Amino acid sequence: MKIKVDFDLCESNGLCEAMAPEVFELDDDDFLQLHTEQTTAENLDDVKRAAAACPRAAITLVEE
Repeated sequence: MKIKVDFDLCESNGLCEAMAPEVFELDDDDFLQLHTEQTTAENLDDVKRAAAACPRAAITLVEE
């Protein structure tokens, strides 16, 4: 699955980083950065939780 972030909606509050730090990271200017746009078997559950927890629904998963 591919990870999509709507950066216009993203508030960079860090919930996603707390749930999936291997995928999401806030940079020094508090802007969200993606380490990868692809999920793996190891991070899929964490990414799903991060997407569900996003208060602005800025994170979505797209089937390829």
